[in-house]
Amino acid sequence: MASAFQRFILWDYPRASWQYDVVVLLIVAFIFFTPREFFRDQPRASSIVMLPVAGADEVFYIERQLLADLDEAGRLTKAGDLLKNKDGKKLDVQRVEPLYNSEKEIIGFAAYTRFRK
Repeated sequence: MASAFQRFILWDYPRASWQYDVVVLLIVAFIFFTPREFFRDQPRASSIVMLPVAGADEVFYIERQLLADLDEAGRLTKAGDLLKNKDGKKLDVQRVEPLYNSEKEIIGFAAYTRFRK
């Protein structure tokens, strides 16, 4: 005869029994009530990130979804608006270049900027 602990660990209960329901409830409670820090889960990064580069200019990575449906002139304008809203700085977007993965699909954009004087 198996002990109650062994049956619990091996989940040796028939479906629709109260023991089975308790085990399912414990699993669901663990999933929903365990704090994020327990799993070292991090929030998703911002959709606009300043990239570290040497020099006076700043380069920002912009997610593909934010600029994908626009032509080149529209990308310049939209990138300027997005960067102004993000930092409140006065930046001139000099150019916006698409970034590609190994399959030649656009994964994002690099916006090259300069400070306005």
